[in-house]
Amino acid sequence: MVKFTKEHKSRLEKLATPTLANVLDDIGFEGIMYNLQPAGFGMRVVGEALTVQETTGPFGSFKTEDFKVGHMIEKANPGDVIVVANNGAPVSTWGGMASYSAKLKGIGGLVVDGGIRDREEIIEFNFPAFSKHMVPTPGKTRIKVLSIGEPIICSGVKVRTGDIIVADGTGVLCIPLEELENVISNAEKFSADDNQAMLEMEKGLTFIEALSKFKKI
Repeated sequence: MVKFTKEHKSRLEKLATPTLANVLDDIGFEGIMYNLQPAGFGMRVVGEALTVQETTGPFGSFKTEDFKVGHMIEKANPGDVIVVANNGAPVSTWGGMASYSAKLKGIGGLVVDGGIRDREEIIEFNFPAFSKHMVPTPGKTRIKVLSIGEPIICSGVKVRTGDIIVADGTGVLCIPLEELENVISNAEKFSADDNQAMLEMEKGLTFIEALSKFKKI
């Protein structure tokens, strides 16, 4: 069984999501979560997923205790990325105080196919958070947590607890744990090609020639 190690994390931290996305195409895995944006410039996270499934209704649909943001934080290990599937609902499932609590625990970050709020506080606490919406609408009595730790579909991508999440200024993607070493190794080759192409363009290689010589730049 594949285990996510500090070495894996260190190598992934050197790779951008576009480079990793090239490899996901090659292995035939639709791992890109579309239309998710960072709360602040320069946010980036690499870590194992802890999955959460939510459902959303109008104000008053659920009990306050169904919101369970605290349960997500309690279940997450240091370094984990909490990944929340909420079908793109424009309601906040996370805010500044949750970010502060998660940061104190060492949780790596948050990805939400839905809404978050308190952008300024999230940036102040330097907690990497990625979402479809930045919206002040409260989640209490509108959102119910259905499961924690079960497979989910987040922004069209199947994510299991333990799969690897990489998010940066370009986007968010998921790497199946069993494909981890293959994806990293091939992405490192593509990254090396990028660097070599830039060196050769400095010496006169045209961009058309570079595209022909290096297939994945």
